[in-house]
Amino acid sequence: MANSKSAIKRIAIAERNRLRNKAYKSSIRTLMKKCFAAVDSYGAEQTPENKALVEETMSKAYSKIDKAVKRKILHRNTAARRKSRLAKALAKATAS
Repeated sequence: MANSKSAIKRIAIAERNRLRNKAYKSSIRTLMKKCFAAVDSYGAEQTPENKALVEETMSKAYSKIDKAVKRKILHRNTAARRKSRLAKALAKATAS
């Protein structure tokens, strides 16, 4: 248990930051899943509506990932890997 007033405060701050980071990471995972689902539907049937959906979800996911790096929630290499996976999935869907 914390002995000093400052240590108690740091515990509270760390918990607050942990919850904020957890919510941010969760939203990134959700956006990535939506993006992969949109890419799968675009791969099955390449219509203008599906393409617009893919572009919109990809843009939102990229934006959220970049903001997470800016706020030091994700490491830049982790962000690059996740963005690469999204791009790779889209390239695979458009090729087939």
